[in-house]
Amino acid sequence: LLPILSPLRPCSVSSSSKTAMPPKGSKKADGAAKDLPGAAPVKKSSTKKKRQSYGSFIYKILKQVHKKMRITEQAMQIMESCVIDTFERLASESSNLMRISGRDTLTMKEVQSAVRLVLPGELARHALTEGTKAVMELQNHKG
Repeated sequence: LLPILSPLRPCSVSSSSKTAMPPKGSKKADGAAKDLPGAAPVKKSSTKKKRQSYGSFIYKILKQVHKKMRITEQAMQIMESCVIDTFERLASESSNLMRISGRDTLTMKEVQSAVRLVLPGELARHALTEGTKAVMELQNHKG
């Protein structure tokens, strides 16, 4: 499994350790550049980079299998690592198969072969069945 670098949710800070922040309209919050004549105001970076997560999908599958079961944050991180690791292995094997066959396009054939090579026995068969079903559903939905 991959090492877990950061938790899914940021740690909460207790209210006693928070410092008092000035109101949004005050000069201290707007930056020093605004105080200087002729200087352009400092723009704040308000956009946070979204971290892609498989947590919602893992949770939905858990509820399909065991309706009353819950999952801890640490267990969710372990499941995330497992999903990411499996995806990377499948992508790497698919890429190798493309390179060997001399193709530039990843097709369903390379992905199916990668699944057969990476996943063991019955798990590979189930993955192929579900994958084929998903592709057929997508093709029917497109028209």
